[in-house]
Amino acid sequence: MIQLNASYWDNRYVEQTHRWDLGHVSPPLKEYMHSLNNKALKILIPGAGNAYEAEYLHQLGFTNVYVIDWSRTAINNIKKRVPTFPENNLIHGDFFDLEMTFDLILEQTFFCALNPELRSKYVTKMNSLLHNKGKLAGLLFDAPLYSDKPPFGGSKNEYLSVFSKLFKINFMKKALNSHESRIGRELFFEIEKTS
Repeated sequence: MIQLNASYWDNRYVEQTHRWDLGHVSPPLKEYMHSLNNKALKILIPGAGNAYEAEYLHQLGFTNVYVIDWSRTAINNIKKRVPTFPENNLIHGDFFDLEMTFDLILEQTFFCALNPELRSKYVTKMNSLLHNKGKLAGLLFDAPLYSDKPPFGGSKNEYLSVFSKLFKINFMKKALNSHESRIGRELFFEIEKTS
């Protein structure tokens, strides 16, 4: 197994070998963002990379969007590309060390980038980062993918099993408007913290 540390991830952005990067907001997340009415929602995008989602929310007028990523290069890319994005909301650090709370967390390729051994820890941390009734929403790969390097895949049954321990599942379904490179391989989901 590759050592998935801060250096590994930063090198992906330095070398521009981040093949998972679509170069824009994924269509299912874009549609979901347009369904959000409260522009003051406190939103986190973990492992955001180049953070096209954060940029898009910023353009839509959302005023309380945060990004966290291990890669300083990725964080600097956002600063350069979106100079009006609040610098204090761009956090260079480890997601598991974050001590804040949010109304909404958006999942886009972060879960699949983590060593699968960390999935239970991810669920526990997500639960601690959300206000009561806070939501985690986004995309998960519905395919086996790789076992020795990211992206790591999974299945709906596996995800339901791990998330239902701490969350109410509002929905988890096949994404109908995935990017062409991911058609048939994504689940769109929304889960809610219940206590």
